[in-house]
Amino acid sequence: MPKLKTHSGAKKRFNLTKTGKVKRAHAYKSHILNKKSTKRKRGLRQGTYADVTNEATIKRMVPYK
Repeated sequence: MPKLKTHSGAKKRFNLTKTGKVKRAHAYKSHILNKKSTKRKRGLRQGTYADVTNEATIKRMVPYK
């Protein structure tokens, strides 16, 4: 069977944990930050996990992570 190509955008955005969960960063933290509260921006710094419904798709995009 041939090797699978990794999705370039996905490999930069997602990491897998040892238990198989998909780690991701929050969106809305790159620009137009004036109108966002400090509390909101601070919360967006924290990482989180991708939803279970999207896990299979993401894992298919990054097969060798």
